[in-house]
Amino acid sequence: MPPVLMVMMLLLVLLSSFSNGLDLSLEGTWEGWKELHAKQYLQEEEGFRQAVWEKNLQRIEQHNREGSSFHLAMNHLGDLTDEEFNQMLNGFRSDLAEPASKTVVLFQESATLETPEGVDWRAKGYVTPVKNQGHCGSCWAFSATGALEGLLFNKTRKLVSLSEQNLIDCSWKLGNRGCHGGYITQAFEYVHVNGGINSEADYPYLEKEGPRCSYNPQDPVANCTSIVAIQRGSEQALEQAVATVGPVSVAVDARSFFFHFYKSGIFASSWCTQLVNHAMLVVGYGTLQDSGKNTDYWILKNSWTEKWGEQGYMRLAKGLDNHCGVANQASYPTL
Repeated sequence: MPPVLMVMMLLLVLLSSFSNGLDLSLEGTWEGWKELHAKQYLQEEEGFRQAVWEKNLQRIEQHNREGSSFHLAMNHLGDLTDEEFNQMLNGFRSDLAEPASKTVVLFQESATLETPEGVDWRAKGYVTPVKNQGHCGSCWAFSATGALEGLLFNKTRKLVSLSEQNLIDCSWKLGNRGCHGGYITQAFEYVHVNGGINSEADYPYLEKEGPRCSYNPQDPVANCTSIVAIQRGSEQALEQAVATVGPVSVAVDARSFFFHFYKSGIFASSWCTQLVNHAMLVVGYGTLQDSGKNTDYWILKNSWTEKWGEQGYMRLAKGLDNHCGVANQASYPTL
């Protein structure tokens, strides 16, 4: 039997086994979820996707029954396996880092600087609405535009959504790899070398790599002259930067199932490591006071739509030994 035919037969057997093992009591819930998120599948694929969704739902419900500082919920990404999730959505790649250029300077912790107890740059107009990277490993570009948008607002008092597609299509020479991942500081470096970045309106997002770089040099909206890398692993330095500068680009370990289906609360998970793979944007920090106990947290903006987390944001445990590596790859642009 030809190898291709053997693979096809094996796939049909697997799909059949998935279909036979489905929970019929969840059929209505599955159909409602598909309708809510406009999901459509090929007939031969649906059984597999439904089985993945059911498994994710069972794990979500088990976590919530056990009790935790954070709550999980099914979201629009519920038909993805953990492996697919990490391959398609977590595109921060430290292996693509180039040697630091002369435009990169180090932000070190100050022993005397006093910072506010809480900061939220959303309330001050520095942060654009939550975006959607789709099934493209471009989180690095969304984190970079978020920091650049805050910088632009600080200088002009105009909040403009900047183009992730510009970074995806045009920063390959700086080492980035489009939907296959990138490094935040090299996105900033591209904007510096290029002399600007276009707006989202002028260079819209495609959820894939464009056929070519289509940057319009006649209409740059934002720029940066240097890049500041925050002292590696120092949450105190990160706090000082966020308090005095504005939104800061970071990377975290987002490999775990719990991160994928985070819904609310302060995220603190034993599954988190210091190996970061997903770029986000710190837009503030604060403290939750509950039953006489204070819990510090970072406010992180994600790029997985408002359907994920707290309307697209996460509260991540702060001061908990650099949880999920949040302070390992922090940086921001300056002008």
